[in-house]
Amino acid sequence: MIEFKVEGDYIPMIQLLKAAGLVQTGGEAQIVVEHGEVVYNGEVDYRKRLKVKQGDVVEFRGQKIKVV
Repeated sequence: MIEFKVEGDYIPMIQLLKAAGLVQTGGEAQIVVEHGEVVYNGEVDYRKRLKVKQGDVVEFRGQKIKVV
């Protein structure tokens, strides 16, 4: 599991995927979110601008990111 420290109150989903190194570009992040490849706190989520906060868990292609 990747632990990602967020600066501030939240990080948008597409920025988190890119910052964690799970996608190469913001455009790629938008596509994988639109196609339902991202699980947010146990459920598929299609919101690209979702505000991911401390304590949230994001899963993508077998990788888990816990926001701390």
